[in-house]
Amino acid sequence: MRNEQKILKYKGRVVFEKLSVPDFTRLPKEYFEQEACFIFVNKGGFSVRTQDEYLDLEQGSAVLAKCLNYFFEANKNKGTGTGVEVIGLLLYPDLVQELFQFDLSTSSHTVDYNIKKVVVNKLLENFKESISILLDHPDVADEALIKNKLKEFVMLISKSVDAPSELDFLAAMFKPRFADFKAIIHANLYSNLSLNEFAALCHLSTSTFKRKFKDVFSESPKKYISRLRITHAAGLLKTQEGRISDIAYDLGFESIATFNRAFKAQFNVSPSAYRLT
Repeated sequence: MRNEQKILKYKGRVVFEKLSVPDFTRLPKEYFEQEACFIFVNKGGFSVRTQDEYLDLEQGSAVLAKCLNYFFEANKNKGTGTGVEVIGLLLYPDLVQELFQFDLSTSSHTVDYNIKKVVVNKLLENFKESISILLDHPDVADEALIKNKLKEFVMLISKSVDAPSELDFLAAMFKPRFADFKAIIHANLYSNLSLNEFAALCHLSTSTFKRKFKDVFSESPKKYISRLRITHAAGLLKTQEGRISDIAYDLGFESIATFNRAFKAQFNVSPSAYRLT
């Protein structure tokens, strides 16, 4: 199955989107043009990985996200074969300033999150249904109607997250909270992120990420991450009776063979032998 996408544009940029995605493992949501977003989970469930947060979303929930790089990941608790469908709204600073005649620089309001799970109340549910109808019938969605829908959303969500005002809500969405480099690495240590994906999460090129990593940890990313994963695995082998393969996958190793090689290189015995001793 292929991804199915329906979009509505305002001033030449996508502002509403309905996206259906079959089974997936990880999809990037990369920072473009300072775009913040709000996503309704219409069908299925998935997780969102940020620099230092991991949020599970289920059908009927929603998430508000600032303008940073994220990864959407298959929800381990949902099994396979379901796929997901989302309805999203994208916000851009220049467009919202035009819509509301706001100067975002006049607000000093901030919030202490980059992503926030939002309860979908009746008003937001009705709004989602109205956008879904427009996405299915784009011929009736002229620019004036889309403009009104954008303004309606901002008014609704500002109240839903208890923002002091619509101006303050919008201003806060374009002030991302960047996590400390060490915190990003340790928060995602047991994921199976590649070096390229780690770099994207840190908003760095892969080459710059490797240099910064070596400066901070005095070790290459591959050696440092593998060493800490294996050290943690050794502790789990002593305290847990689960399958060794489950431990390996839970700690971010892509195969049991890779795990076995890394473990033996560090402890000079296989994981199974280590457990017995």
